[in-house]
Amino acid sequence: MTTPPPLPFCSNRHRQQPTSTASDAPLPTLPPHARLPINRCNLPALILGGLTFQHYPTTLEIDGVRALHRPLFRTLATLPSAAQRAARFSDYMTKNFRLDHPEEAGLEAGASETRHKADYLRLLRGWFFSADGREGAVFKGWVESRFGLLACSHDGPLEDPDSERYHRYLAARAQGLYNTNALEGQLDLLFTYCQYELHQRHPNHQHVTLYRGINRLRDHQLLPLPHHDRTILLLNSLNSFTANRDRAGEFGDTLLEGVIPLAKIVYFPDLLPKRMGGEEEFLVLGGVYEMHVGYW
Repeated sequence: MTTPPPLPFCSNRHRQQPTSTASDAPLPTLPPHARLPINRCNLPALILGGLTFQHYPTTLEIDGVRALHRPLFRTLATLPSAAQRAARFSDYMTKNFRLDHPEEAGLEAGASETRHKADYLRLLRGWFFSADGREGAVFKGWVESRFGLLACSHDGPLEDPDSERYHRYLAARAQGLYNTNALEGQLDLLFTYCQYELHQRHPNHQHVTLYRGINRLRDHQLLPLPHHDRTILLLNSLNSFTANRDRAGEFGDTLLEGVIPLAKIVYFPDLLPKRMGGEEEFLVLGGVYEMHVGYW
């Protein structure tokens, strides 16, 4: 396996500074329609989803996950290589959530339903195939529950909670969770391990420059800045990015380039090399971001 090129990390000593408007008007925060008043995280959605967090991030933790899985993180701390830690994490997930023995988690023998096979790996593969599918709905619902960031789009805008599209999103989310084994708990641990591993591999960095290709910038809620090539926009609750600028161009004629806090990364390439090898996508929590906008 070839070694991937180094990622474009940003030094903590050179944090991106917020852009101010000519009138020094306050920069926009996460709007009410994009957040919940409560979540299961150490910071409210208003803070973690705001522009200030992009420039000056801090640690994000889902309530109780590290305490519940303390033996795993004690073991990880003794392992010197990323490959060893990834193998230990995968083994722990399989054993702790009884992924190879669903009947031990309460599945009735001979049941016709096959949803017990849905696990964190299938969710990742489903997201990579289509973020607007059932697995994508589960992921976005998990982000809502844990971080309080509401989905803005799923197979189209979700502006009206009474719309047929929004009801389809809720149905897909419910169907994706039905008859599964603590699926959201698996995602809790995946995120926590991802954050642990980012800190182990890159202890002196808080940001990485990532890219996203889109076709319709106007579909995003945005506020142009005086600098014509930079924009503040509201991203969906969960988004795919890549560190490969050319790869991003395959997904749209408009290129978003952003300095992304490591604290908002749910998954990154090479996190699980034996399980998810070859994927180049970063899964990034949404909110308000300042982006450089370019065109091919």
